[in-house]
Order: sequence, then structure tokens, then C-alpha cells
Amino acid sequence: MNYGKKGRRPRIFLFILLGFVALFVFGGLVMLLWNAVLPDLLEVKRISFWQAVGLLLLSKILFGIGHGKGPHRRMGPSDRLRRKLKNMSEEERKAFREAWRQRCGQWQRFHDQE
Repeated sequence: MNYGKKGRRPRIFLFILLGFVALFVFGGLVMLLWNAVLPDLLEVKRISFWQAVGLLLLSKILFGIGHGKGPHRRMGPSDRLRRKLKNMSEEERKAFREAWRQRCGQWQRFHDQE
């Protein structure tokens, strides 16, 4: 049986549809928030729905909001380093930690594990 491309079209269509729905929802939300807060606070004009969508897209282009990189990443040793440490013997691990201490100073994480 060939299951490779059987379910792709409905999924692609669903993602495109969800993208348009999200664009309209967030555009409406930006318009409502702008028109509720900023005209009274800063004496700016009210904006239309399409101006709000344009503002949303412009902010996405300029600031890259929601692209999944940056401060949301997990900090700490990489998976490759974890695998390397896991496959070392206890003597190799201690020698590795001591070499890092000499290079970079004492790492609290490694210091606590001993």
C-alpha cells in the first residue's frame, strides 16, 4: 500500500485555510485594539480592517514575530554534547569537565554533579 501522498492535500488545504482564518482573526483583533486604545490615548486616526491586516503583516516582516527561534529555544548543552558525555567513561567525563573548567572557569552545573 502507498500511504505517501494520500493525506497531503486535505492537510495543505487545512493549513492554508487556518492561515487565512488566523490572518482575519488577528487583523480584526489589531483593528479593535487600535481603535479602542490609541485614538483616545495618542490622538491618532482610527484604522480600517485592511489597514490593521497590513500593519500586522508589516510587523511580521520587520520584527519576525512568531518564527520559533530566539529566546524560546532550550538553553544548555546540545543533544550532540549530551550523547558524547553519555558515551564517555567516568574517567573520560571527569577529564572532559576538568578541561572545560580550565578553559571557561567553573561551571556550576558540572560542579554540582560531582
